[in-house]
Amino acid sequence: MRHDHLISAKQLSRDDIEAVLDRAAEIADDPGAVADAQDGTLLGLCFFEPSTRTKMSFDTAMKRLGGGTVDMGSVESSSVKKGESLADTVRVIEGYTDGIVLRHPSEGAAKLASEFVDVPVINAGDGAGQHPTQTMLDLYTIRENAGFEDLTIGIMGDLKYGRTVHSLAHALTNFDVSQHFISPESLRLPRSVRFDLHESGAQVREHTEIEDVLEALDVLYVTRIQRERFPDENEYRQVAGQYRIDAEMLEDAKDDLTVMHPLPRVDEIAPDVDATDHATYFEQAHNGVPVRMALLDQIL
Repeated sequence: MRHDHLISAKQLSRDDIEAVLDRAAEIADDPGAVADAQDGTLLGLCFFEPSTRTKMSFDTAMKRLGGGTVDMGSVESSSVKKGESLADTVRVIEGYTDGIVLRHPSEGAAKLASEFVDVPVINAGDGAGQHPTQTMLDLYTIRENAGFEDLTIGIMGDLKYGRTVHSLAHALTNFDVSQHFISPESLRLPRSVRFDLHESGAQVREHTEIEDVLEALDVLYVTRIQRERFPDENEYRQVAGQYRIDAEMLEDAKDDLTVMHPLPRVDEIAPDVDATDHATYFEQAHNGVPVRMALLDQIL
């Protein structure tokens, strides 16, 4: 992956994934071993949408590798507010940094940016498209808690607009995994994603009720109904709050069920789940640092 752009989970082979996860595990065990690995390297952080975990974990990862970061700041305080194009923005930042992490509300923005620069572009989320580094830390969390052999995973919530879902579903086709997708009819996987999964040999099993499949799951990946992605506020109100996991519901699940969430959550996972052995979402967020350290060290 050295010097390549990371735009989509579709470009990751099983060998790519396992190499990053193995390296992340080594780094997690001994972060000091790579303290100077990227000494003198600068990473540009270009976030056109709000972010807490992704932005801060990239910043932390780069600094723990001995490098530094240059932050574009908010859209309101940048030249984007003056009408500067994405192409011009990344071409300018290319001159300051050795790599660019880009989050943008438009699907395909990271691919577009990569065509204008020679430094690596890492997609940190492009609208309802892809979020490949989130997928890598999701896979790391799954491997650490449940493994990949004969795994049954349920992915629940906003499957239509959820870029974390699209990336993860594609990446899981590299492993021995049975995938179940739980959502309202209006938030089913997009046809294009279902087609790609079928082409990869995956069986797409879709449900509208979590109770239909909960007892069989080894991993439950819960996602937020994303208000900001809906073109129609009324459409959002019709589905908001329909899917909620609480501790009582999980009494019917396997004792070792792993519950994940890319965060932030709103009301789809009740706070009483936090105290159960199932809750893994904060560990999942923390895993973003060693995984992104491993990715940056390979790409840069």
